[in-house]
Amino acid sequence: MPKKARDPELRRKRMVEEQLVRRGIRSQSVLAAMREVPREAFVPEHERDRAWDDCALPLPYGQTISQPYMVARNVELADLRPSDTVLEVGLGSGYQAAVMSRLCARVVGIELIAPLAETAEHTLRSLGYDNVLVRVGDGSVGLPELAPYDRIVVAAGALSVPEQLVQQLKVGGRLLIPVGPSVQTLTVITRTESGSIKKEFDQCMYVPLRGAAGQA
Repeated sequence: MPKKARDPELRRKRMVEEQLVRRGIRSQSVLAAMREVPREAFVPEHERDRAWDDCALPLPYGQTISQPYMVARNVELADLRPSDTVLEVGLGSGYQAAVMSRLCARVVGIELIAPLAETAEHTLRSLGYDNVLVRVGDGSVGLPELAPYDRIVVAAGALSVPEQLVQQLKVGGRLLIPVGPSVQTLTVITRTESGSIKKEFDQCMYVPLRGAAGQA
């Protein structure tokens, strides 16, 4: 491959144009964040040359870093505001948290697998993403001590929507969660004064949500 085509910034721009813009991602702030955040820094070193591919990539412990389109789609549906505090369930490598951190006040990332959380925190800190707070724990039941949240984004597939997560939203807040068995439906729950409103969007495939309110 020519040296110019290997340039990470050029490859990120191409990824955004070919994988995101052409598929209908319209939020200019989301597209800008996807161009800015160095996806290559959040994948294992042996996968680095594939960082911009149109697919999920493996992480240690059976986890994955989501396909770029799904990250952009999640963040666009979350409709983040500059003042928002977001809980991300399933921090993984920290990539999606880094993207969201460009669009809101604070991201709280909770990860069940401690070594993944430690690696993600190191990567985030080394790149200067200082508005991401990392916690180790069972994100399937949220993180009630820091609730309520403006947004909760779940990066793992649940068989049903954990009520604990809905209850940790502010009124008017949104929960994004893939719901279903092997193939999930990206679902958005908006909390209201009297209950909640559910809307369903794309089909997707995520690793199972683990923990007390998860699949295992």
